[in-house]
Amino acid sequence: MLYNSRVSRRPVTSLLLLFVLCLVSSAQKAAKTNLSYKLLAIHVKGTSQLKDDEVIAASGLKLGQNASDNDFKQAMQKLGNTGLFTDLTYSYRYSSDGCDLEIQTAENAELLPIIFDNFVWFSDNELIAQLHRRLPLFSGRLPVNGDLADQVIDSLNAILDQRKISGKAGYFRGEKNDGAIALYVYKVNLHPVIIRNMDFPGASPTELPQLQSAVKSLAGQEYLRTNMLTQEKSSLLPVYLRRGYLKASLSSAQVKVVQDGPRSVVDVSFPVDSGRQYKLGGIQWQGNTVLAAEKLQELVHLKPGEAANAVQLNDDLDAVKKLYGSKGYLFARMDIVPTIDDAQCVVDYQVNVPEGDLYRMGNLELDGLDADASQKMVAQWQMKRGDPYDNTYLHKFFSLMYRDVGLRRPYNVVPKESVNQQDKTVSVALHFMSKG
Repeated sequence: MLYNSRVSRRPVTSLLLLFVLCLVSSAQKAAKTNLSYKLLAIHVKGTSQLKDDEVIAASGLKLGQNASDNDFKQAMQKLGNTGLFTDLTYSYRYSSDGCDLEIQTAENAELLPIIFDNFVWFSDNELIAQLHRRLPLFSGRLPVNGDLADQVIDSLNAILDQRKISGKAGYFRGEKNDGAIALYVYKVNLHPVIIRNMDFPGASPTELPQLQSAVKSLAGQEYLRTNMLTQEKSSLLPVYLRRGYLKASLSSAQVKVVQDGPRSVVDVSFPVDSGRQYKLGGIQWQGNTVLAAEKLQELVHLKPGEAANAVQLNDDLDAVKKLYGSKGYLFARMDIVPTIDDAQCVVDYQVNVPEGDLYRMGNLELDGLDADASQKMVAQWQMKRGDPYDNTYLHKFFSLMYRDVGLRRPYNVVPKESVNQQDKTVSVALHFMSKG
């Protein structure tokens, strides 16, 4: 017999009869849903990433047990709370022998990566395998919503206790620039992990002193993988990019525990693959009409035949962008397209320059001053309404031109720029606040 939770209704003329029938129907329904059946089979439908046995294990149901409709509802609730499913339904057929349960699923495809920030006693694979044994639905990624992230904390604490490691696990969710959740970061709290030494397997004697200098301050500091990733990108890789090793790469930092106890001490290795060293062939400019290519090239320090210093080139292109901004082209971009000749170890760059629209000076507004002082401040402001807006002017104004002559008392000034995309103007508000 197939269980169906919907109940059909027929019109009756007697309200009393209707009431009695409803009571009988409710009683019959309650009796059916509270009956226990021997669970003969569980079928899972709709999964692609998860395995059927993992879903069954996570539900808490076991073949051969006596289960009721309420047990099935609780199992669905348990699965749904993980956040790994966007939809869950179930149905079952029962007979005098028992029942077969079918679980229909729709998986949540939007799962986020995780970082184990200072679990230095385990490799990622080891830790994920141990977590999977405790949490059948965990595979190394987590949904934004649901309680699976908290279940991971409980399991991590059990693993730490088993290993006799003091401290408790916790996590935070890292965000992108737009505020969207990007990843989960798990950390052992209340148990310091301190860096002792650092080395760089694969590094040549030429770069080694610069690499050591770049991370010298890390010695004696807390080990966190997130910090190591930042160091690799911002401090270590530029050592190679400055010398023209454009395809240099650093493998994820490897950590070795050298001392354990109330705190742990580790050595950290940053494996390096420098790749080939490239020289600059030439730079071509495309799309620029406001400024001539010769003018832009003057801001580039690299010369053909020299090591292709990618860090210097980025700095130079920032200077080009700043020049455009000073002439009212606030949203000009420098899109660089490299062409690499591996055989000759030469790189040529094409720099595409979408200059964008010209923005002009809009209104200048001041508040916090009396009329006489405001008039004197306006006289000092030399960028007039309708002039191409110089986005470096505010800095120059306050560092070179601004004078508080005539003001009765000293002020702090808070400037604010407001861009009007429709009119292509920039208005400036200067808010004066008395210092005393």
